[in-house]
Amino acid sequence: MDNMDLIKVIAPIATILGILAIGGWIFTTWLRVKNGYPLENSWGKAVYPKTSDEAMERVKLISQENAQLRAELGSVKDRLAVVERIVTDEGHRVAAEIEALRRPAN
Repeated sequence: MDNMDLIKVIAPIATILGILAIGGWIFTTWLRVKNGYPLENSWGKAVYPKTSDEAMERVKLISQENAQLRAELGSVKDRLAVVERIVTDEGHRVAAEIEALRRPAN
């Protein structure tokens, strides 16, 4: 086997390995960006995306909405507990309580 035959065999293998290496680098970079990990500069130091005032304001608004929804969820849980108590109690007891509420306070 002479040098030209060897080059014809090694060249496609080297090309495929190069393409796979570049594809792997692109894939890992995409995974980092997708999952919120910082990227690295050429010295291996983490590079974080810059935060803008608009992004910080959006985070504040989302946090406020989250607190509001948690409070609303708490009240819905309380109401659900009352409904569950009414449904699981015996029927005559609930009917007696309703009739007691209909009677005048005198």
